[in-house]
Amino acid sequence: MEVTKHEEKTTMGMVAMLPSPGMGHLIPMIEFAKRLVLNHNLAVTFIIPTDGPPSKAQKTVLQSLPPAISHTFLPPVNLSDVPKNAMIETIISLTVLRSLPSIRDLFRSLAASALVVDLFGTDAFDVAKEFNVSPYIFFPSTAMVLSFFLHLPHLDQEVHSEYRELAEPVKIPGCVPVHGKDLLAPVQDRKNDAYKWVLHHTKRYREAEGIIENSFLELEPGPIKELLKEHSVKPPVYPVGPLVNVETGRAGNRSECLKWLDEQPHGSVLFVSFGSGGTLSSAQINELALGLEASEQRFLWVVRSPNDKVANASFFSADSHADPFDFLPKGFVERTKQRGLVVSSWAPQPQVLAHGSTGGFLTHCGWNSILESVVNGVPLIAWPLYAEQKMNAVMLTQDTKVALRAKDGDGGLVEREEIASVVKCLMEGEEGKKVRYRMKDLKEAAAKTLGENGASRNHISNLAQKWKNKATVTN
Repeated sequence: MEVTKHEEKTTMGMVAMLPSPGMGHLIPMIEFAKRLVLNHNLAVTFIIPTDGPPSKAQKTVLQSLPPAISHTFLPPVNLSDVPKNAMIETIISLTVLRSLPSIRDLFRSLAASALVVDLFGTDAFDVAKEFNVSPYIFFPSTAMVLSFFLHLPHLDQEVHSEYRELAEPVKIPGCVPVHGKDLLAPVQDRKNDAYKWVLHHTKRYREAEGIIENSFLELEPGPIKELLKEHSVKPPVYPVGPLVNVETGRAGNRSECLKWLDEQPHGSVLFVSFGSGGTLSSAQINELALGLEASEQRFLWVVRSPNDKVANASFFSADSHADPFDFLPKGFVERTKQRGLVVSSWAPQPQVLAHGSTGGFLTHCGWNSILESVVNGVPLIAWPLYAEQKMNAVMLTQDTKVALRAKDGDGGLVEREEIASVVKCLMEGEEGKKVRYRMKDLKEAAAKTLGENGASRNHISNLAQKWKNKATVTN
């Protein structure tokens, strides 16, 4: 068990946080932890279940945190009996479940007043109860998905087919109706273990003393108003978003990207990126390249090697091309170099979105990416790939209306003409202007909710006070 040295603490309580393996859930949890430590004098320890050696990215980010935030990587669990084609939700859930003995050992020497798990960590509530520690959930996605999770046990009893076969859209309390095919990936096959695990966790949500939601009222008024109502089947919900990482990242392409942006006119560049895991097929990359070229707009494109099998392949393999652009259409890089920059695999997204020249973001609709866009007031083109991203796209285009959507053609391919049209529309068209104004309003609302006496900041203060009070009583 790899443990960091606990600093001597002059704080008024300890909060343990248990993120799922992977960076997407860890980053917003860290932002939450920083606010507890810096503004409320609490200490935080991250307990990280693993099924192998920790990633370099995990180690780097955890080692860079303030001294009052410590971390422990639990011993790797054995998943050799898990089928090779198991979905990520199954792998995460089993990793947490099989780590319970290690979590229990750690709690014997940990004076924590609360245990905060993320959305697939509810089995750790068993340990929290044994040690009289308050169980909480940190929900790193939308209030809409949280509403769906809370509604799922009821839906599971009510619906007897696959959700995608329903003629009518699914009605989720407080949300715009969603077609079954647009619900998150792990509920698309009810016979799959991933669905059974999601259902298992959602049934345990009511055992939490509170759910911490990384969103805010102005961004998702319908679901958040519904979630804030008191009723017996759910714990209180604390909307604390938008919690985003705005610090500088790796230095690799940073200067190239930002120097290039410095030379572009204000608000003129479309940033194109599908997140740390997102990949497109060879045919789709070809259409996207030719669509960007035909749009005649400036663009900064983070390109990854194509994968014709899965949409989140980059989570499982590194790019392996000797020439990182050899899969792009012949001559594309040369033809577009006056108004486009293509970078391989990675760009400093927070700084790109904060840059004055960035005027739009073509995104896979990962929630961290969306919140970074909101904080910087950058309007979106929604291009969902996996996980809950189709639900996010529905919310962004039909409810919040801060995104345009590229429509699939026959065979699920988004064709170059459609791409050129939607890019032009966002960057130059009337519809793009409306989306831009709405996003500007959200940017102001985000700053307000995180500011002095803002709702999100007050929710964090209330939680911090609860945990300090519990620490005082326990000690």
